[in-house]
Parts: sequence; C-alpha cells; structure tokens
Amino acid sequence: MSALNLNQIILIVVVVAAALAFDFINGFHDAANSIATVVSTRVLTPFRAVLWAAFFNFIAFALFKLHVAGTIGKGIIDPGVVDIAVIMGALGGAIAWNLLTWWWGLPSSSSHALVGGLIGAGVSKAGLGILGWQKIGSTAAFIFLSPIIGYFASSFLTVTCSWLFRKTTPGRVDKWFRHLQLLSAAAFSLNHGGNDAQKTMGIIAVLLYSQGVLGEEFHTAGRIPVWIVVACYLAMGLGTMVGGWRIVRTMGMRLTKLRPFGGFCAETGGSLAIFIATSLGIPVSTTHTITGAILGVGSVSNPGRVRWGVATRILWAWIFTIPASATIAAVTYFAVRALGVSR
Repeated sequence: MSALNLNQIILIVVVVAAALAFDFINGFHDAANSIATVVSTRVLTPFRAVLWAAFFNFIAFALFKLHVAGTIGKGIIDPGVVDIAVIMGALGGAIAWNLLTWWWGLPSSSSHALVGGLIGAGVSKAGLGILGWQKIGSTAAFIFLSPIIGYFASSFLTVTCSWLFRKTTPGRVDKWFRHLQLLSAAAFSLNHGGNDAQKTMGIIAVLLYSQGVLGEEFHTAGRIPVWIVVACYLAMGLGTMVGGWRIVRTMGMRLTKLRPFGGFCAETGGSLAIFIATSLGIPVSTTHTITGAILGVGSVSNPGRVRWGVATRILWAWIFTIPASATIAAVTYFAVRALGVSR
C-alpha cells in the first residue's frame, strides 16, 4: 500500500465501499429468495424470517470454500485488464439493474447482473479477447439449468413426501412441516450466502490485485484475505435484514399459493441446486433456482393455481439481465474514464 499515492488510496476505498454496497443491495434484493416461502406459509413473521435468513447468510463464511469468488475474480474477464474504471463500471451496471428490478418487483439475478457488468466494462476497455468464455458459458448455462434442477428436485420431493405422508392427517402434516421448514429455510439461506457473497469477494480481490496490493500474481480463491471474506458476508447479512418486500410479494404470494409442506419442498430442492453450483465454482442465481423450485411445487400440487403470466415476466427479466447490466456498465465505464479515472 505504501507505493500508492493518496488519490489511489481514496479511489480504492471508494470502490471497495461501492462493492460492499452492492453486496448490501444483493442482500435486500435477494432476501426474498430466502424468506418468501417461509413468510408466505406464515411459519415465520417477516421480521423473524429476515433475521433467520441474515444469520445463516453470515455464517456461510465458515462452511464454504471460495470457488465462486475465484470464478468472478479471474474467470469472467482477464484480471490483467482490470482497473478501477472497469470495476466501477461493473458495479455501476450491476447496482443499477438490481435497483431497477427491485423497484419493478421482479426477482432478477444479482449474480448475472455482476457478470454482465464485468463483461460490459471489460469489453469496453480491451475488446472481446479478454473474456473467459468457458466460465461465461457455464454461468450462462446455469441461467436455465438452475431453475430446471430446482423445478425437478422440488417436484420429486413433493411427490415423494405426498406418498410418504398419504395416511397422515393434513393437520399433523402441516404441524410437522412448519418445524421442518425452519430447517429448509436455513439451508437455503446458508447456500445463498455461500454462493452470492463470494461474488463481491472476487470483485474486491481483483481490484486490489490490479492496484498491486495483493502482489504480482492474482490470488487463488483460497487465499483471499480474511477481512474481505468477513466484510462481504457481513454486508450481505445486513442487507438481508433490511428485506425486499416487493420481491417477497412476487415470489411468495403471486407465483402460487404455498403451505409449509410445499415451502419445505421448494426450499430443499432449491438448496440442492445451489449447493451443486457452488461446489463447481459457478456463480448461480439463487433467484432462478427458487423460482423454478416454487413452480415445481405448484405444478405438482395444483397446476391451475400457478400464475404462468407472472413466471413469464420473471423469465424475460432473466434473459435481459446480462445484456442490460453490460450496457449500463459500458456507459458507466466511459463516464468514469471521462472523469479522468484510468487506473
């Protein structure tokens, strides 16, 4: 840090703060993913559900390896072209798209908004050659794979549990699954924290690398400094505590009606899909996953009560997320360069 001048230090602090702000927004934007089902089934009040999700978002740092952080830091674009302007452009695109979709009440993907932001800002600086096509391809594939996995996993759980408890009275099933849904909501929040918070870790790490703070070679995911890890998980946990009630209404009340039995199946199926992606180092969308899981439960339980029109609006938001955030990021990048920020 001693080799940096005062202006560089100030810029680094500002951009790190912006990255943590993105993580905070990610928390309240994606809080709905963790709590929509448990709120809509009335197992927990909204306030208690948010606290429950925030706690498990935060403690994920002790349980997950940082594979996803490595993908964001050096898998989407070449870390050698990263500078403060690129990072500011990427964060600008991701934050703007997150806030727009939050305002519209659409559960879009913070993960893909950040990926799109990196692509838009990186290409604006150095062209298409700096893109990591393999990681971009696997990330794009999971736009479709994660909701499909969530859909079929939750559908399978719904059918299986329905058969296992076919001779049990509805009142007793409801009572049991009210307790079980606390565990499934915790598991989903844990996986959400384990995947989503790592994206900002990768952004901060590659920023510090670009400024020479982390040495001459970009750190692997396992060597990201502990303060970055804790700060990102804390920011996401605090953001989750704020909540995202517009999206909660869309996810938990407008897509379909759920009872604790269905909420448990949706959260457990979604958790499985996110865990698979996290273990592979893929920045998957928890939004896509839980949406697919909720639709899976609804289509098995009562297809006529699934609001496919709402699902179609959500799908269009998914399709536009990467190109829209990339476009905003490109504009932001050029604006930042015009202001004289070039490092």
